[in-house]
Amino acid sequence: MSGLDTLIEGRYPLALRLHVPAGATRLLVLLHGVGGNEGNLAALAEQTPDDMAVALVRGPLAIGPGQFAWFRVSFTAQGPRIVPEEAERSRQLLIETIDALRTELQLPGSATTVAGFSQGGIMSASVALTSPATVSAFAILAGRMLPEIEPLIAPHAALRSTRAFVGHGRFDQKLPVAWAERSREWLARLQVAHEVKLYPTEHVLGTEMAGDFLRWLG
Repeated sequence: MSGLDTLIEGRYPLALRLHVPAGATRLLVLLHGVGGNEGNLAALAEQTPDDMAVALVRGPLAIGPGQFAWFRVSFTAQGPRIVPEEAERSRQLLIETIDALRTELQLPGSATTVAGFSQGGIMSASVALTSPATVSAFAILAGRMLPEIEPLIAPHAALRSTRAFVGHGRFDQKLPVAWAERSREWLARLQVAHEVKLYPTEHVLGTEMAGDFLRWLG
């Protein structure tokens, strides 16, 4: 895909790689996991529909050579513990970045999807559920939903057109499959249309999960 080999810095609030096909009518924003970078989901981007612009966005926190994150997290016996201020800052930067992309491409939020792996999926849910005017669909791929965003979630009426995809490995030891069930329950309470798929995998974005995501994407 042309454009995905070039990192764009300074043009948007967050650094990213961007592919815009001629006559693009939709936008997909893909977010990597903690310790990864924007190139991690390039293979997934290559499989997207021909009418879809794709942005691979880099997390704002550098945690090592070629390694980035959306927020710092530690895994404890009581579950993941995050730095909430960093997660909130990344949520705001993502909304600003996606809105800037939509303005440039002249695409509405109703034609925009955000999706990500692990921590990228966490941020996808955080953006979509708090700013439904920015995106209308989101996917959590081996991730979870942050309880910390609950006070910021948009009213039910504003989420009426939002839809979600949740994919998770049954044998995920980093984020146990119970997180997918919690997402299912939370989305049901929010009355957000959703699809949940479980796979015989660990903490990975496997071929079957990727295929189901692309089918859901349409």
